[in-house]
Amino acid sequence: MHWTKLEGRRIAAWGFGREGRATLAWLRKRLPAAPLTLFCLPSEEEEARAFGKALGSLDVRTAVPDDGLLAAFDIVVKSPGISAYRSEILAARKRGTAFTSGTALWFAAHPEARTIAVTGTKGKSTTTAMIAHLARSLGVRTALAGNIGLPLLELDGEQADLWAIELSSFQTAEATNVDLGVVTSLYEEHLDWHGSVEQYVQDKLRLADASKALLINGQQGTLIERTQGHAGRFFFGRPEGWHVDGGWIHRGGDRVVQASIIPAPGAHNALNACAALAAVEHMGLDAVAAAPSLATFHALPHRLQPLGERDGITYINDSISTTPMATLAALETLQGKRVAVIVGGHDRGLDWHGFVDAVKDNPPAAIVCQGKNGSRIHHLLEEAGVANASLHTDVAHAFEFARAAVGTGGTVLLSPGAPSFDQFKDYADRGRAFAAMAGLEVEANSIVGMGIA
Repeated sequence: MHWTKLEGRRIAAWGFGREGRATLAWLRKRLPAAPLTLFCLPSEEEEARAFGKALGSLDVRTAVPDDGLLAAFDIVVKSPGISAYRSEILAARKRGTAFTSGTALWFAAHPEARTIAVTGTKGKSTTTAMIAHLARSLGVRTALAGNIGLPLLELDGEQADLWAIELSSFQTAEATNVDLGVVTSLYEEHLDWHGSVEQYVQDKLRLADASKALLINGQQGTLIERTQGHAGRFFFGRPEGWHVDGGWIHRGGDRVVQASIIPAPGAHNALNACAALAAVEHMGLDAVAAAPSLATFHALPHRLQPLGERDGITYINDSISTTPMATLAALETLQGKRVAVIVGGHDRGLDWHGFVDAVKDNPPAAIVCQGKNGSRIHHLLEEAGVANASLHTDVAHAFEFARAAVGTGGTVLLSPGAPSFDQFKDYADRGRAFAAMAGLEVEANSIVGMGIA
């Protein structure tokens, strides 16, 4: 939806997170005289009223809007975390209310932008950041924005030669006219938002419909099958293209750089690098020349982030892990080490059977379950006969047990495989708490390179 279609309409914003604030500021800039309404949480009211005063005017409401309240507006600009499948939204749509988002408004306002949009259950943030890093190493003015932590509307009016944009499954339907869509992986996630695994897959792959060309992980059968109708599809992770083999990143039959130069550990991050290299190459850049710059890439915070050692125990913060597959990938990077892994958190209803099957024959030293879904994970591990699994009430109790379980020379890994909302504000808050328990610090809480450079 182009912003000009908002002129003279009754407009509300729903959500007061960073994208909600960016959207309100953008709307006020474009429509200086338009009456604007905000639906936010009661805990956000004071801040929202101060924000509205700075804008000039804003009608702040703290009631959770039902379909009647929503239907009082022509257009509601919804924040990403609010499910598009909520009953009140579906009912308001039937009554004529249109719903859009900050992401959709940015894409509609910038049809000329050269865009690479990246999504995936795992790896989307790292791959997006790698794309920006590689392009910048070649002197290309590149924007790094989107779900990675910087709303696109905060960069409205700024110019870049290339836009590297991360999109969550909540946002893929909102992108338009994308030059290259990238899908790094496809597993189940966010079932509480999408309602079912099938709906999640459909929504994730809406990026394909919006993209002129589509780059996908050539190692995932489901992803290959579900995108076979895309005329512009090509692959990473296959021998004919960018792939990893024998500890090297290859372009076809040619060795390019050793995977070990990448500061982000693990085979999955080497594969993310292949996706990034294939993406910049598709956009006409010299990926082979850019590849050595992977050595100076800054690993993203809370993603397999080494915190250091204290009292002979090493601590690794992988708080960003919100799926069982992400936890398995983290454990894979620590093979051969004595590891206690802390799992569990907010329960989205994800299936942990695959995780249990993967660890039951060669489990880590301890699997420490906690959080809302901790008992469910623990029950599955017990059923499978995994003897070194334990159940605890929260992260703090789990931490103390994990530390005792591995002892001197061991590693405590926080890789929950679940969101943080049962105990923390977000994954970064959880990661900081874990570091504090270890008596260490998280060196960085922001992603290096966000914005335009």
